Amino acid sequence: MGKRVTTIPATISKFTASPLTAQKKRKVAAYARVSTDHEEQQSSYEAQVDYYTNYIKGRSDWEFVAVYADEGITGCNTTHRDGFNSMVQDALAGKIDLIITKSVSRFARNTVDSLSTIRKLKEHGTECYFEKENIWTFDGKGELLLTIMSSLAQEESRSISENCTWGQRKRFSDGKVTVPFGRFLGYDRGEDGNLVINPEQAKLVRRIYGMFLLGKSTGQIAKILTDEGIPTPGGKAVWNASCVRSILSNEKYKGDALLQKVFTTDFLTKKKKKNEGEVPQYYVRENHEAIIPPDTFEAVQTIITAHKASKDHSYATSVFSGRIICGDCGGCFGSKIWHSNTKYRKAVWWCNHKFSGARKCATPTLTPDQIKKLFLHAANMVIDRREEFIAVYEDVLSRSLDTSALERELAELETEIKIAADMIESCIRENAHFAIDQDDYQTRYNQLAQRYDSIKSRYAHVTSQIQEKTSRRHCIEMYLRQLRERDLLTEFREEDWMTMVDHMVVYSKDDIRVIFKDGTEITAGLSYV
Repeated sequence: MGKRVTTIPATISKFTASPLTAQKKRKVAAYARVSTDHEEQQSSYEAQVDYYTNYIKGRSDWEFVAVYADEGITGCNTTHRDGFNSMVQDALAGKIDLIITKSVSRFARNTVDSLSTIRKLKEHGTECYFEKENIWTFDGKGELLLTIMSSLAQEESRSISENCTWGQRKRFSDGKVTVPFGRFLGYDRGEDGNLVINPEQAKLVRRIYGMFLLGKSTGQIAKILTDEGIPTPGGKAVWNASCVRSILSNEKYKGDALLQKVFTTDFLTKKKKKNEGEVPQYYVRENHEAIIPPDTFEAVQTIITAHKASKDHSYATSVFSGRIICGDCGGCFGSKIWHSNTKYRKAVWWCNHKFSGARKCATPTLTPDQIKKLFLHAANMVIDRREEFIAVYEDVLSRSLDTSALERELAELETEIKIAADMIESCIRENAHFAIDQDDYQTRYNQLAQRYDSIKSRYAHVTSQIQEKTSRRHCIEMYLRQLRERDLLTEFREEDWMTMVDHMVVYSKDDIRVIFKDGTEITAGLSYV
């Protein structure tokens, strides 16, 4: 006897669990996005919103929910797309049955994001319709077509990203400089797109460099600018040490420009990374008018490097911080408060390691008044013998600190580096295009690479010497300029201390040495004060 099969038709939707014969209106939303906020894209954005609003409201079987939109946002990832994320959350909460979008690329250019979102929505009974491709995600072929179209959209995004990157690097190689002028202190955009000095802002830049050269730390400078109510380059009320340090180390203030300091590692995530040699950089000399003279800029870089090496505290608030050295251990003196809760409260300075370790430092404790009097005594001794010191250090400036020979060597090394790099590139290109013995190739490559590294090492050493001598010259010139104008000091001023003194070394009560910026060393003791 033959089998008989009776088909029992489905009565509810496998996606929404609602009866197939139900006449319930579908709750419909639309999603619109443009990737830039340029004026020509603005009309496209407004047109999408207006079109889908009227389109959904024009259907009697649909109930209009909203048009979710993102303006000036990339579709490579969903992290910063507030409109998109809000729409997904509403759909998962059951507020949306159908989402309409112009095309797959408007929804997402990232294949993984697109598919994972579609599947999540599908699990919660929300269908998506892509108008241009005519894809319904509840359709059996929907996910296959969506995968193909999403991959094409992602590939298109990658191609656009590579073209933009190539264009930007071509601009860099041509020496075309761009900066975020809205957040860059000291310069405005000129008619040709290059940097033009903003006179008022340039005064602040010069003041920041001047304060740093006078001995103020980046933390102290930040506090001064904040207290004076001067806004940061980004328009904020509070300055911090890193912002000041960024201004002090930006080569654009001396008229040069280093291009491609950072680069994008992934076109999907748009993650940026500091360029540490992964991609080419381009250094443009004398690109625009300088706010800070090059020798002054180099002097500042040398001081910054010295601070890093000595682990100097950028946030120090006292003029004595980091400048009083213990003769026993080489550590710095720090400020302490005695009897803080009594009428005998007193501030003192002693070695930070005085009571730490097996061997205690025997150096004496100093009060701020004693430090000030020691400085006045030593400074007046130098001022009284100024002609003698000026004659000695003018000779030092003309002989020991002349950088002419080093600068000539540096120019020769730059030429040698280029030649060595071209030879390495030629060697690699020859190996790629011709069948040559690999042992011979490796030997030749290693020799060329070793020569290149040797030249680069010498280049770095000569550059460091030039910077050190330039900084030393600048400090001595500034010091001698101050010395010529000084009368004997009758009272302590922070400006005098920071301008004249490099540091003070404390050995004992009777052996305290004040070392001035030009290297002059005056020995005094507490008996003098």
